[in-house]
Amino acid sequence: MVYAGFADSSGSTNGMKFADLRKGAVFMEEYKRLKRELIAKGAIIDYYQDTMQIPNGNTAKWDLIDHKGAAAVVAVKEDGKLLMVRQYRNALERETLEIPAGGLNGRDEPTAVAAMRELEEETGYICDRVELLNSFYTTVAFCNENIDIYLARNLKPGKQHLDEDEYLNVEAYEPEELKQMIFDCKIQDSKTICGILSYIARFT
Repeated sequence: MVYAGFADSSGSTNGMKFADLRKGAVFMEEYKRLKRELIAKGAIIDYYQDTMQIPNGNTAKWDLIDHKGAAAVVAVKEDGKLLMVRQYRNALERETLEIPAGGLNGRDEPTAVAAMRELEEETGYICDRVELLNSFYTTVAFCNENIDIYLARNLKPGKQHLDEDEYLNVEAYEPEELKQMIFDCKIQDSKTICGILSYIARFT
C-alpha cells in the first residue's frame, strides 16, 4: 500500500525552487518563505499568512489553509454498483452526492486505514484491504489538503456509526450513471469526480 505525505506547515524558511522551461533551458527562480503567521485556528483547518520573498526581490503576502489530509474510497458492490453518500454541505447550502470520505485522525495516520474506517462509518460496509486509486491536492493555490482515494472491493456488511452531527443517506449507482451525472454537472465534488473517473478509466 502507498501512503501519501503532506505539506509542511512548520513555517520553515527553506527555499522552494520551481523550474520554468524557456527555449529548451531550465530557468530556476527561487521563492523564500520569510515568515508564517497563524491568523485563525479552526476545527479542521488552520489559516496562515505567509510573507514570501519573490524572484524580483519584493515581498508578498500569501494565504495558506493548512489541512491534515483526508482519505476517500470508491466502494464497489458485488453487483458492480458504487456506494455513494448523500449529505448536506454547509458551504454550498445544499445536498451533494459523494464517495465516502473523511479527514485523518492525525497527520501520521495511514490514509488506507482512514479510508477503511470511513467506509464502515458512513456506509456500514467493511473490506479486508484497499488499493490506492489516485491522490490529489484539492486547491493548490492556497490549500495543502491532500486526499488519497482508494478502491474497495469484496465488501462485507458491517455497522454504520455516524458522528453525532452527521446525517447522510447511502445510495448505489452504476458507474456509467455517475459518469453521466459528472458530465451533466450534477456531481461537482472534486474527490468524487476524481475517484469515479479514475475507477472507470482503469477498471471498466
